[in-house]
Amino acid sequence: MEILLSHGSTLVMLAAVVGFFMAWGIGANDVANAMGTSVGSKALTIKQAIIIAMVFEFAGAYLAGGEVTSTIRKGIIDSSFFIETPELLVFGMISALFAAATWLLVASILGWPVSTTHSIIGAIIGFAAVGVSPEAVEWAKVGGIVGSWIITPLISGVIAFLIFNSAQKLIFDTDKPLENARRYVPFYMFLAGFILSLVTITKGLKHIGLDIGTADGYMYAVIIAIAVAVVGKFFINRIKFDEKVTRSTHYANVEKVFAMLMIVTASCMAFAHGSNDVANAIGPLAAVASIVASGGEIVKQAALAWWILPLGGFGIVAGLALFGHRVIATIGNGITHLTPSRGFAAELAAACTVVIASGTGLPISTTQTLVGAVLGVGMARGIAAINLSVVRNIVISWVITLPVGAGLSILFFWMMQAIFA
Repeated sequence: MEILLSHGSTLVMLAAVVGFFMAWGIGANDVANAMGTSVGSKALTIKQAIIIAMVFEFAGAYLAGGEVTSTIRKGIIDSSFFIETPELLVFGMISALFAAATWLLVASILGWPVSTTHSIIGAIIGFAAVGVSPEAVEWAKVGGIVGSWIITPLISGVIAFLIFNSAQKLIFDTDKPLENARRYVPFYMFLAGFILSLVTITKGLKHIGLDIGTADGYMYAVIIAIAVAVVGKFFINRIKFDEKVTRSTHYANVEKVFAMLMIVTASCMAFAHGSNDVANAIGPLAAVASIVASGGEIVKQAALAWWILPLGGFGIVAGLALFGHRVIATIGNGITHLTPSRGFAAELAAACTVVIASGTGLPISTTQTLVGAVLGVGMARGIAAINLSVVRNIVISWVITLPVGAGLSILFFWMMQAIFA
């Protein structure tokens, strides 16, 4: 307790620095998930994708990142073990942020899309289990996270496979692809509007006190989806296509329609991601600030100081702008060849999986969800369409994320104890 009184401001400043570093890592690695398919399918240039992501990620983080955040992400550790020694939780949270951010930096340099959520959870597990007590960790929840490595990519992969195959059969493999695009694309627009509205309502707006009920959420999503489909149909019908041109030109024109859809889906996913995953950086930071300000009292949720959300938002934007292109290249080009229709199928499948996970309480990684969706699109064209060496590297990076985060966190935790104790 004396350490908090004598070094409190220093610890908060240190937490702010490593919190910004963690947000930077989220921007460099995780944000690329929302934009990777758009860039890979040529719907957007890398510069356009980064600008759009910067706007929507910051808006999501700052506007819907929350006035209050959980101090311990996903309830992965039992805070009662720290009541007598709150300084250990402060040291641990700073160590966890530093460890997770360091791993995200390494993964981003290598172009590996890893889970920022699993990085911070692994780091929290590490310092709690070794630095305090193995009983401080809620091991049942850890098991659920490990299980999600298989479940979430599988769900999103199957959904992407079905969406892509439906577009192939209804539009691309027909004698009149343009005519069928006019007929069926509004249905895809309805589905996209419905799913993305639910993502925004469940993963974004709940953070700013707009706790919309399930029934109301679905009703608003249906209304928005109908509006999107009607507007989309109006604009598609206004597009003049020359029926006499070659079939390859028809395909290119249909892909342009899907490219427009992709920009909308990517923007919505970026907003939802910013509002949700900024907590990976600001949750532990808010915990440190709250414990120091209250003189050692540990609460389940902490009100955010005015400077914390902007710090997280700017950190995400900085990481994306400086390093985001590496992971974008892996998602967009490394796994399989993407066109706008394939990228749209992957984006929409990822959004569907986020909605399913929100409704069922399934622990989820947006990274693993999107990678699974891209794999599903690739599988629809056969195993030869997938770059298996890239997939192998990605899977290895997922498996080592938890232990690497834990190991680095233990190391930094011991260093913190040596410096301040």
